[in-house]
Amino acid sequence: VQLQASGGGLVQAGGSLRLSCAASGGTWSGYTGGWFRQAPGKEREFVAAINWSGGSTSYADSVRVRFTISRDNTRNTVYLQMNSLKPDDTAVYYCAARAGFPVSRSQDRYDYWGQGTLVTVSS
Repeated sequence: VQLQASGGGLVQAGGSLRLSCAASGGTWSGYTGGWFRQAPGKEREFVAAINWSGGSTSYADSVRVRFTISRDNTRNTVYLQMNSLKPDDTAVYYCAARAGFPVSRSQDRYDYWGQGTLVTVSS
């Protein structure tokens, strides 16, 4: 499975963006989807995850309420809706897929990774 993340860009604080992660060479069905981010000078961290059916989700405390992860298996795409963005959300955002049903916050449990999309939030 190859993953392609898109939707990043420059936005003012308080604004919104929607990231997309499209799968090719395979299907998202049966995979847990995750979003991670890496800010300049920091380690990559967990943002959100969703199981194969969309019935189970998990969020980092820092984005809970503001971000929403969702998926459309008919379009082979996982989304991350980001609202009320803050400068601290500035990072490269990566999508990942895990062959397995339970959501996971651990990067080590994900088998496939997209190339990343840059989100910059100005103050």
